[in-house]
Amino acid sequence: MASSSSSRVLLLLMLFLTASASDDVMRDDERAPKSESCNNPFQLVKVENWADGEKGLTHSGMTARFGSSLPEKAENSVRTSAVLSNPSDCCSPLTSKLFDSVALCIRGGCDFQVKATFAQSGGATGVLIINNEEDLAEMVCSNSTEANVTIPVVMITKSAGEALNASLVYGKRVEVLLYAPPRPLVDFSVAFLWLVAVGTLVCASLWSDLTTPKKSGERYNELFPKESRNAGAARGGYDKEVLKINSKAAAVFVIAASTFLVLLFFFMSAWFMWVLIVLFCISGVQGMHTCITSLTLRKWQNCGQKTVNVPLFGEISVFSLLVFLFCVAFAVFWAATRHESYSWIGQDILGICLMITVLQLAQLPNIKVATVLLSSAFAYDIFWVFISPLIFHESVMIAVARGDKAGGEAIPMLLKFPRLFDPWGGYDMIGFGDIIFPGLLVCFSQRFDKDNKKGALNGYFLWMIVGYGIGLVFTYLGLYLMDGNGQPALLYLVPCTLGVIIVLGLIRGELKSLWDYGTDSSLSTEPSYSEV
Repeated sequence: MASSSSSRVLLLLMLFLTASASDDVMRDDERAPKSESCNNPFQLVKVENWADGEKGLTHSGMTARFGSSLPEKAENSVRTSAVLSNPSDCCSPLTSKLFDSVALCIRGGCDFQVKATFAQSGGATGVLIINNEEDLAEMVCSNSTEANVTIPVVMITKSAGEALNASLVYGKRVEVLLYAPPRPLVDFSVAFLWLVAVGTLVCASLWSDLTTPKKSGERYNELFPKESRNAGAARGGYDKEVLKINSKAAAVFVIAASTFLVLLFFFMSAWFMWVLIVLFCISGVQGMHTCITSLTLRKWQNCGQKTVNVPLFGEISVFSLLVFLFCVAFAVFWAATRHESYSWIGQDILGICLMITVLQLAQLPNIKVATVLLSSAFAYDIFWVFISPLIFHESVMIAVARGDKAGGEAIPMLLKFPRLFDPWGGYDMIGFGDIIFPGLLVCFSQRFDKDNKKGALNGYFLWMIVGYGIGLVFTYLGLYLMDGNGQPALLYLVPCTLGVIIVLGLIRGELKSLWDYGTDSSLSTEPSYSEV
C-alpha cells in the first residue's frame, strides 16, 4: 500500500529504533557503600495483606541491602499486624506500640538505616517503607559503617502504602505476610523466544521461495506481466525495491543510531514513547499487509485481479484494500489494549511481520559489507551497555530499554513472551535489532547458496541458522549468569554468525568469493519485481 520512497524511509527509521532495544534487566546500585552487614542482594518481596480478616490484593516490594532475609515460601512466614508509626517517617524514637508488629514508615526525612534502627528499637519485627512514587527504589547504606539492623526492611510502592493506610485509618486490623519467592533459573518463555527468533530468520530467508507461485505458461504471464508498471499495485502493492547496504552506509548507520539513542536517553517522555508506538504501528501494518497478501496470492492468484482506484494510492486490488483495513484495525486494537496481559500476542505478530518485510527490503551484497555492519553493531552494543555508565553514570541502552522516563510506557520494538513459571510474572524479551542485524547475514547466506546451487551441508545458510541459535543460547546463559543484568546480545550473536561464515569460507577456500560477491554500490535502491 505504501510508496517505494516511504517504504525506504520507514525502513531506516525502524533500523534506528531496533538498535535501542535490550533484554530484561535487574536494577542494582553497585556504587553504594557496602559492609559486612550491608551487602544483601536486592530481593523482590510479596506482601500479602488482610483487613479485618478479608484478604486484599498482594503487593510487591523489595528488600534493602541491610536487615534480615525473608523466607522463600509463604508457609514459612508469619502473619503479623501492621501499625502506622508515630512519627510517620520513623526518623526519631517511635511512640506507637510496635511490639510484634510491622511498622509502616513513609520515605524521606532521614536515611533508611535510621528508620529501620528506630523501628527495631520500638519492638517492630519488620519495616515497610512506603515510597513516594510508583517505583521500588534501592535502599542502600549511607556510609561504610556497620548496619545493626536484624529485622527485614522492605520498600513498597506509593499506591500499596496508600491502600494499607486507608484500612488502618478506618480502624481495621491490618495484617501482612512477607516472603521472597526466588525466580526460576530458566523459564519456558526463553525456549519460545528462541523458536520465534530462529523461525523468523528461516521464514525471512526463504520468503521469496515461500511466496512465489509456480509458473503456468501463458496464464502466469497474463496474470503477472513483468513489464506492467501497475501490476504490483493491482496485486496488492507487493512489488519491492531492494535497499542495497554498502560499507559507508553501514558505518554511518551506527553513528546515526548512537545519536538517536542519546536523544532517547535525554529526552524520552510519555509523548516521545507515543511517537515510537505510532511508528511501530505504521510499519507493523505495512509488514503485516505485505506478509498476508504475498502468502495469499501464492495460493489464490486470482484474488488480486479485481482493482479499484483509491485517492493517494492509485489503482490497487480490492483484496489488498480489505487486507490493509484489517491490518490497521489489528494495529489500532493492539495500541488500545497494549497494557493488557494478552497484548504481547499482537505485538509479536506485528513485529514478526515487520522484521520479515525489513529483511526483504534490505540486503547485504557481500561479506565485506556484513563485516563492517556487524562489527560496528557489535562495538555499538557493547559500548552503550557496558562502557556508557562511565560517561553517563548509568547504562544508556538499559535506561532507554527500561523506559524510566516514559510514564510506564515500554519500547514496542521487541518480541516478548510471559514468564509462565515465574512467581513474579513479567516477560522475557529480545529486541528487533538482535534478529535483524544477524538476519541480514543469514539472508545473504541463503541467496549465496541458491545462486551457487549449494546443498544444505556444503552451503552456508544451515550453518548460519545453527550459529544464530547457539548465539541466542549463549545470550540467555550470560543473562542468567549475570543475575538478570542487561546483556548486549550482539556480543554473542556476531561471533556465532559472522565468525562462523568467515571460518567456513577460509576452510572451503571460498572467502574471497564471499568477500567480493555482488556489487558494493552506493546506498540506493534497485527495482526488483517479485513474481507473485
